[in-house]
Amino acid sequence: MRFKQRVLLLSAVLCVTAPVFADDLTPAAAAPAVAPVSAYVKPNMKHESYGVLKMVVPLTNDMMLPMKLRNIANALKATEAWGGKLDVKVVMYAKGLAWLKNPTTEQKTQVDMLRAHGVQFVVCNNSLSEQGIDYHTLYGVKDADIVPSGFAEVAFLQARKHFVVDPAM
Repeated sequence: MRFKQRVLLLSAVLCVTAPVFADDLTPAAAAPAVAPVSAYVKPNMKHESYGVLKMVVPLTNDMMLPMKLRNIANALKATEAWGGKLDVKVVMYAKGLAWLKNPTTEQKTQVDMLRAHGVQFVVCNNSLSEQGIDYHTLYGVKDADIVPSGFAEVAFLQARKHFVVDPAM
């Protein structure tokens, strides 16, 4: 009796799932291509003017560079679109200045675009000294871009109403 119940149960499962197995045998090339559909719909946002925003963005690791540069560019667009002005200082210290030695063409373009929009990139003198780097070998760095201590510069700017924005945190 138990054997017959198992056979009936197995037969029922096979009958129900057989069409699924048959569909699985269809070659992928025969399946119609469906373009992904974006679900984004631009909202009708209401927001007051951003006014003047002062930010300091610490950069201590070149691995975070692409994300931070993209975030700054997006913030510049948003503040301009919403009637504001963004005052950004990127403070590079520790391993955060290494990318300036040999930036890619894309990084140079991003930095040049951000500088054209008023973003300042400052470099820690302590890091230059500790790493034995001549600042003349760093992309676009001038005397005026050197600060005594990158770590102290972040606190200095924060004391002067620059908000520390670190998307890596």
